[in-house]
Order: sequence, then C-alpha cells, then structure tokens
Amino acid sequence: MSDPNQQPLGNAIEEFLRTYHLQEKIDGIRVIQAWEQVVGRMIANHTTDLYVQKKTLFAYIDSPAIRQELNYARSQIVQNLNKIVGKEVIQELVLR
Repeated sequence: MSDPNQQPLGNAIEEFLRTYHLQEKIDGIRVIQAWEQVVGRMIANHTTDLYVQKKTLFAYIDSPAIRQELNYARSQIVQNLNKIVGKEVIQELVLR
C-alpha cells in the first residue's frame, strides 16, 4: 500500500528549498561561482568580495582601472552570468 505522503526525492528537495526560501541563496552562490568563468582569472584575482542581494551582484574590485573597464561591460556580464546559471538570478551589477 502506498503512503499518500510519499513523493520523489527531487520533488521533496525542491519543495523544501521553496518553503524555506533557499533557492534564491543557492542561485546567488551559483552566480558567484561563475564570476571567474565570465570575467577571467586576472579580473577574478582583483575581486576582493562578491555577494548577491535583491537581484543585484555587488563586486568589490581592488583596481580602479579594472573597475572602470568593467563598468562598460556591466550589462554583458550580467547577461553571461545569468546564462551560465540558466535563469535570471541577477538584474544588475554594482562595482565598488
């Protein structure tokens, strides 16, 4: 006899993540992990901190020259990060 509370493990995990609002945090972590792949190792080495808050990625860059160059490519970086993650996780990039 089948228990009516049984469900596939994947569905249970998705429900758990949705219930406790963890999926957004996991997606933010995936964006941060994709940073080096999108901007390259040299820029990643000059990145001192990354975090996602309210669909905005904040990136702290220790070089004013690199930060200025990245400003010109902000929309492309956002687009590439979302593409790697597979959905729109961030809408804006703030460089500091």
